[in-house]
Amino acid sequence: MKGTKATGGLIILLLLILAALAGKALTEWTIVFDPATVRLIDKFLPPLSFASEHLPAEDWPRFGIYLLGTDELGRDVFARMLQGSFVSLSIGFIAVGISVLIGILLGGLAGYYGNVRLGFISVDTLIMRFTDVMLCFPTFFLILTVVALLPPSIYNIMIIIGITSWMGTARFVRAEFLALREQDFVVAAHALGLPSWRIIFLHMVPNAMAPVLISAIIGVAGAILTESALSFLGFGVQPPYATWGNILADGKNFIFDAPWLFFIPGIAILIVVLAFNLVGEGMREAFNPKLRRR
Repeated sequence: MKGTKATGGLIILLLLILAALAGKALTEWTIVFDPATVRLIDKFLPPLSFASEHLPAEDWPRFGIYLLGTDELGRDVFARMLQGSFVSLSIGFIAVGISVLIGILLGGLAGYYGNVRLGFISVDTLIMRFTDVMLCFPTFFLILTVVALLPPSIYNIMIIIGITSWMGTARFVRAEFLALREQDFVVAAHALGLPSWRIIFLHMVPNAMAPVLISAIIGVAGAILTESALSFLGFGVQPPYATWGNILADGKNFIFDAPWLFFIPGIAILIVVLAFNLVGEGMREAFNPKLRRR
């Protein structure tokens, strides 16, 4: 059952990646679907509605039909969802990439050089107490505070989410390094006189990546949720870029007049976050033989 769920999640993620690439190609590179064109005559049309015949031919949506309806400005929701899939996925992967790099660096230093002292405190204690301090802050409110002080930008969102979500990765890597540094292959590498950087990056990091990959997969879902929440509050990615979060934020004002504006991005976020979590659970089962036997 677990394997089936993980496979289903993986299929959904592959479809999402294809949709994101298609969205980039069809809304920015070739403009087959235009997410920014305003057609007030066609506002609040439900899904599978035909475009108004009063529009000039060059202003019609592709194929003359709105697959997912239109918003309050007559913009094509399908085109905006396509564009938003690429933006949201990019934020998720880049933010998690930043957090994983920081986590591996700090966790590796704490695990490998844990007994080295800097004055009255060891490297391990210094890094782990800093990690504990970061964990004490409510992450979302910390992000919200920083975003409020900086100009809204897609790049700022990526960086801020990344530098406030590395703590779990650092703890995973530290725990793995503490176990690995006593293994025979690491002791042998020391005996051969290999430099520390080579032992860390060529021998220890590859063997410590299993929990990091699982954490990263689930972290992408968390980053997409965080970006959606920020956009919903008006602090996220700003127009003209469309993300699922700001599409959802625009739709909340018309939940009774045009419910598809609210439910379409909401269901998309739900499905994607669920898919990431299913894949993460499947990877956890694959890397842990004890779970496979249950």
